[in-house]
Amino acid sequence: MDRAPSLAAIRREHIEQKVAFFHGDSDEVYGAPRILVDLRADGEIISRKTVARTMKRLGLAGICPKNWKTTTVIDHADAYPVDAVKRKWDTGALNQVWVGDITYLRTWEGWVYLATVIDAHSRRVIGWAIANHMRTDLIQDALTMAIVLRGDRPETVTFHSDRGTQYASAQITEFAAAHGITRSMGYTGICWDNALAESFFATLKTEFYYRRVWPARARAIRDVAAWIEDRYNRRRRHSSIGDVTPVDFELQYSSQAAGIQLAA
Repeated sequence: MDRAPSLAAIRREHIEQKVAFFHGDSDEVYGAPRILVDLRADGEIISRKTVARTMKRLGLAGICPKNWKTTTVIDHADAYPVDAVKRKWDTGALNQVWVGDITYLRTWEGWVYLATVIDAHSRRVIGWAIANHMRTDLIQDALTMAIVLRGDRPETVTFHSDRGTQYASAQITEFAAAHGITRSMGYTGICWDNALAESFFATLKTEFYYRRVWPARARAIRDVAAWIEDRYNRRRRHSSIGDVTPVDFELQYSSQAAGIQLAA
């Protein structure tokens, strides 16, 4: 006569099913730390070691970004603003420091270029533009989207970038001045001076872009935009903001700010 499975065996199978589900739901990129957060948010009392052992037993693994390479194109005739951020990205509030950068994405039809604007406090991509060129209009379009999304914001926002020729251009200088944006730039060739923006691109490429084939520019543009808005901003947990998503973090921030105003 077959014996009924033990409580330990039932519990193990239950956890394996949940770990497999959360790993798949993350597009197979989450490792043990983020799956642990998902499990605990789902009501499980469990340790990180147990999650790690379960993933190993199931043959599951997270994905870690590779080291990045600089894509900055420099024009030594341009005048550069000072580095007003000095790698202190998060000042404790939204719309204080925005960071921007450009990356190249290869398709069978040729390159496409992605420019982003990220709020350093929430890590949310608040502005982006993708096109088959990397003219300065690409940067301006990403900034315009950020300005429209944020609406009511402080009188001045610091926008930090590397010393790429588009960011140092007269066009962006004039645009920033007209919209209450203070420009800040890191030093050329020092990736850490724009590490927050570079880190986002590493995540995008490792967790999404490198895992697919891109025959057409139009498909890449559409799918990258969808990944930014749906996966990264709204579904992907971010360890630096308490393992919540950027959008959820901003909702919590707004709720706390409203509570403080009512108390005052």
